[in-house]
Amino acid sequence: MKTFSPTPADIERKWYVVDAEGQVLGRLASHIATVLRGKNKPIWAPHMDVGDFIVVINADKVRLTGNKSLQKNYYSHSGYPGGLKTTPFLRMMQKKPDYALRKAVRGMLPGNRLGRQMLKKLKIYASSEHPHKAQQPEKLEF
Repeated sequence: MKTFSPTPADIERKWYVVDAEGQVLGRLASHIATVLRGKNKPIWAPHMDVGDFIVVINADKVRLTGNKSLQKNYYSHSGYPGGLKTTPFLRMMQKKPDYALRKAVRGMLPGNRLGRQMLKKLKIYASSEHPHKAQQPEKLEF
């Protein structure tokens, strides 16, 4: 018996919508990363992108457990000496509500071209409205 290797013709992509309201950031990100990679499908292969599209709504209502919402910081560096910038989680959620979830999911995907290709299938919106109604996304519960 030969080992099955999926071809682009075998891949069937679906659209899912996920409501992030009240969900814990890390747990939600790990479920989303699993579906984006396609590891929930029987045709999964590590060298191919067989995952589905995910639309996340209410990303500004995601929560953290414990005191992390007060203690968590995001860091960026300009590349120059003394160029480290620190942004607390609560200010980041006011400024860019989709950034925390996108960064969490990106950390759970491969760090190569394949991971960047998978991340393009993630659509995150801070409100409950999204422009992907034509794709008829199914509701996905975790």
